[in-house]
Order: sequence, then C-alpha cells, then structure tokens
Amino acid sequence: MGFGYGFDYTFIILIPAMLLSAWAQSKVSSTFNEYSRIQARGNITADAAAKLLLSLYGMGYMPINHVSGNLTDHYDPTNRTLNLSDSVYGQRSIASIGVAAHEAGHAIQHEENYSPLIIRNKIVPVVNIATQASQFLFIIGLIVANFMLVDLGIILFTGSLAFHLITLPVEINASMRALKLLQQTNTLYPDELEGAKKVLTAAAWTYIAAALTSVLTLVRLIMIRNSRRR
Repeated sequence: MGFGYGFDYTFIILIPAMLLSAWAQSKVSSTFNEYSRIQARGNITADAAAKLLLSLYGMGYMPINHVSGNLTDHYDPTNRTLNLSDSVYGQRSIASIGVAAHEAGHAIQHEENYSPLIIRNKIVPVVNIATQASQFLFIIGLIVANFMLVDLGIILFTGSLAFHLITLPVEINASMRALKLLQQTNTLYPDELEGAKKVLTAAAWTYIAAALTSVLTLVRLIMIRNSRRR
C-alpha cells in the first residue's frame, strides 16, 4: 500500500522480506513434497505417531482430528485438540510424521506451561485487534496530518512484531521436542529423522520471514512518518 502522493520509495525496504517469504514458501512446499513420497519404514501413520508421543506425557487421551486442507495442521489450545490435515492424517510418510510430531510438540508445550507459548496464546486476541486498529489509525493520521494518531498506529503495530518474535522460539522449540521424541521412541530411523528435520527446518524459515516482514514494516512506517513531518 502506498502512503505517498507519488512513488512510495519506502516500499523498497520490504523487498528482502518478500523475497525471503517467497523462497521460504517454495522451500516448505518442495521439501514436504519430497519427503511425502518417502514412506517411513516403521509403517506407522502420522496420527498414531502423534498419539504415541503424547502418551509419553500422559496425554494419550487428547483427540486427534482430521481436518481438510493441505498443511492446515495445528494444535488448538482452547479445546486442547490436535488437528491434522489431509496431507498428514493417516499418512505414513517421513514428512507427515514430522509435521504431526511438531504439532504434538505444541501440545506438550501447553501441558508443561512453556512460557513463550502461554504468552503467545494470551496475546493473540489483543494483537489481532491492535494490528487492525494500527492500520486504520496510521492512515487516518496521515490523511488529517494528526501525528498523535500516526504514532499511536505505530505503537499498536509493535504488538504484531512482538507476536512474530515470540512465535519463533515457540515453533523452534516444538520442532526440537518433536525430533528428540521421534528419536527416543525409534519412530523414525536416523536417516528418516534427517528428512523430518529438513521438513521442519523449512517450515521454520516461514516464521523467520514473517518476523522479518514485521520488523521491516515497522521501519517503513517510521520512515513514512518522519518524511511526512518534514
């Protein structure tokens, strides 16, 4: 979105983040597809693997649901359910087992009150509202030349940045837990574990790209503010 009356030169600052995001999405897709074609020799399905990992923490009772879509997998902290997509649930590939184990990692984080996850869960509703309000206040502030509104919009946007920054340790920790448990339970052989690690590492880059986008967007907003105050 341009905020100037001509060419918005500040848009250039977002290009590195856009390129990283495009590369990360491509990397996730290609890596997942590659290891989706390789069946794990243990002949266990992804949902069964997730239940096995959860049972180690006395959480074998947790519902593991089949949801539609591709890589729409997620752990729902509100009703404590694991939700696995069409490309993961019931599948026996290295990729699907890695993804299911990652989501089990989130459930285990919740069970153990892992601080970054708890903080992220609590700030989600506030961040969603603050992010929407920040865009409105920033644009209106520029239109009416009210820099108190502009500054308030920038301050509210920092909530989005905080969310993305705290998401990084949450996601990386879930993957580390997943790989460690898959190894301890011999769910995947060592060479298969390397494949699962590549899948989860590729996914981690999408969160890094999102954080970078948020950082550079904040810088851009500040640049626009400063240019308009001259």
